[in-house]
Amino acid sequence: MSGERKKVICIEDNATNMLLVSRIVEVEGHDLLPAEDGHSAIKLLNGCDPDIVLLDINIPGISGLDLARMIRQSPRLASVPVIATTANVLVGDRERCIEAGCDDYLPKPLDIRKLREMLRHYLENGRPPNGAAAHS
Repeated sequence: MSGERKKVICIEDNATNMLLVSRIVEVEGHDLLPAEDGHSAIKLLNGCDPDIVLLDINIPGISGLDLARMIRQSPRLASVPVIATTANVLVGDRERCIEAGCDDYLPKPLDIRKLREMLRHYLENGRPPNGAAAHS
């Protein structure tokens, strides 16, 4: 990687998951900007230009799916990659996340290797121009 520090917003209400993500982001040499609910996430998103957003779908305040839709509707944030992180792993859950505007989907419990791969991929390549998910 280029050595340039990137801003990683993690919207997550579970302290254990937030700690896990913060350690991975730190090891990768980036800055973590945490939010634990939908309302603090909106304030954070309005106050900075993130390079990627890790978005728990089941957060208090505003649903992660609604937040993903808001990000996609914002001209300033529309090109920022959004990765859904969720315990929702039933048939159709991944598709709902992608339809709401997420670029990718990472089921919980979080797979550290996959999370690092996704961070590296999206921070190096950005969001696909057509918004299609890069991983299946």
